[in-house]
Amino acid sequence: MKTLLFSTALIASVSAEPAITIYNQNLAVVRETIPLDLKAGENTINFNKATALVLPDSVVLRDPAAKHEFSILEQSYRNDPVSQGLLLSQFEGQTLEFRTVYPDGKVETVPGKVIRSGYLPGGELQDPIIEVDGKLRFSLPGQPQFPALGDDSILKPTLGWRLDAEAPAKFDAQLSYLTSGFSWSASYNLVAPEKGDTVTLAGWITVVNNSGTAFDKAKVKLVAGDVNVVQPMSDGVTSSMAAPLAGRMEKAKVQEKAFDDFHLYSLPRTLTIRDKETKQIEFLRSPEVKAIKRYVYDPASRYRFYGGVNSNSLEGTEFSKDISINWEFKNSEENGLGVPLPAGRVRFYRTDDKDGNLEFIGENNIDHTPQNEELSIYTGNAFDLVGGRKITNFQVKEREHWMKETIEITLKNRSKEPKEITAREHLWRWSNWKIEGASMESVKKDSHTVEFSTKLAPDEVKTITYTAHYTW
Repeated sequence: MKTLLFSTALIASVSAEPAITIYNQNLAVVRETIPLDLKAGENTINFNKATALVLPDSVVLRDPAAKHEFSILEQSYRNDPVSQGLLLSQFEGQTLEFRTVYPDGKVETVPGKVIRSGYLPGGELQDPIIEVDGKLRFSLPGQPQFPALGDDSILKPTLGWRLDAEAPAKFDAQLSYLTSGFSWSASYNLVAPEKGDTVTLAGWITVVNNSGTAFDKAKVKLVAGDVNVVQPMSDGVTSSMAAPLAGRMEKAKVQEKAFDDFHLYSLPRTLTIRDKETKQIEFLRSPEVKAIKRYVYDPASRYRFYGGVNSNSLEGTEFSKDISINWEFKNSEENGLGVPLPAGRVRFYRTDDKDGNLEFIGENNIDHTPQNEELSIYTGNAFDLVGGRKITNFQVKEREHWMKETIEITLKNRSKEPKEITAREHLWRWSNWKIEGASMESVKKDSHTVEFSTKLAPDEVKTITYTAHYTW
């Protein structure tokens, strides 16, 4: 018959640097290397360095070398660290001493019976009830004085296992688990000179730890992409290291590679991040990116083709006069980039040559942007550029299955410099259309959009007219 030995161990420190892989969806995989010294038979192991937001059913404890045989009889997670309320609940029906120190230094100690602690699991509170001299009080008569902690009390969130080992074994086990409380985001600063269109672009990664636990010298990876966290995620999802990326990303020393259908970024240095701490790391710097500022007048952008004939005349509609500012550049190696850009906020600055200071000129968000994709980022409306749009004629012949709409667009450049403005028009009333009698040539962008681009001298006004002929 097998002889059972019972041992208990508290693992409060680890033998190697922790590793954390952080996703965009408030989720992270944490991996710790913990030393195990198992006796033959049953062993109780506790680990009190886990986060306060562990997903308990995701916990995996294993021998990464697969050399030692053991079985997990039980696995548990406790997140009820000792507190005054919790201890009071353990002494309900018993008498404790309550100590009060007065401003004059006088110390008074009175015995009180804990009728109700006021503590409820989940953090809810009620008024405590303490019996002093045969009378009930709905508050504490002083600071409770507790005896020593019991063996079952914990000071931090704790993972626990009951392990059965065939033989004594001493090795480094790997602990992996999913936890919420971690997040990361990307942000970009684009700095343009006062004149010219060659800009400097710097990318920053911001990591936030709200997990309830600090990590010292952790190896950090970041996954960019929309991972479906409902599906089970296997352990070791980010076990491979990334190869250095060529070009300016390599200078920033952040390693990136395509990983499955996502992108994986490995930070070059270990990261010490305390609970409730935010840290930023530069991951991209490109000093020469060709970015074009484009002015677009798109007053009818809200009108779209929804699959049916729309003969609403829009009589009396007032269209916006705003002309938008859009910064456009290509995420290509030839343009000084050519790296997958994680989703984030792009802030634009322009240098004031008079004093050399940077002035903020707008911001917007970008989605995950693969290599060689074009970006067009709206940053505001031009002060000195004015647009106008009106419908000058509208005809519908339902029985003959056609309608015509004549549009007049006015563009004004009130600045002191030449400007090129693009007027964007949406052919939204029906799927079959053609442009007739246009005052200038247009470019068809898609099945329902055309654009008219024209250059205006300082203080010049131009008018564009066209007729959209729909048939069905």
